[in-house]
Amino acid sequence: QVQLVESGGGLVQPGGSLRLSCAASGSILSIGTMAWYRQAPGKERELVATIVSGGSANYADSVKGRFTVSRDNAKNTMYLQMSSLNAEDTGVYYCNAYLGFRAAWGSGSGNYWGQGTQVTVSS
Repeated sequence: QVQLVESGGGLVQPGGSLRLSCAASGSILSIGTMAWYRQAPGKERELVATIVSGGSANYADSVKGRFTVSRDNAKNTMYLQMSSLNAEDTGVYYCNAYLGFRAAWGSGSGNYWGQGTQVTVSS
């Protein structure tokens, strides 16, 4: 069984910083594009940032210059460094990745989501 687990969320004051992590676990053979999404209360889930295995990243306009996504392929982990946070950044942050894995029948692949981690920006 493979899974994605986020960590690092919490309460932070406006202007503060926070670092999220997303770790893939299980019999992982490969990890393709990884991404961070977020969902604010009463709003649809939105794409925040993506990063391919080679390290090239893209960002939503709303977070450009403030957020930095990175990944450590040796640790099967992706990070999201968030700075200059404001109230509009509040929400549940989800990790997404395309995973290749070893299974009892051979190998498989699929798109996976983490359970989410809450980020609250408030004074």
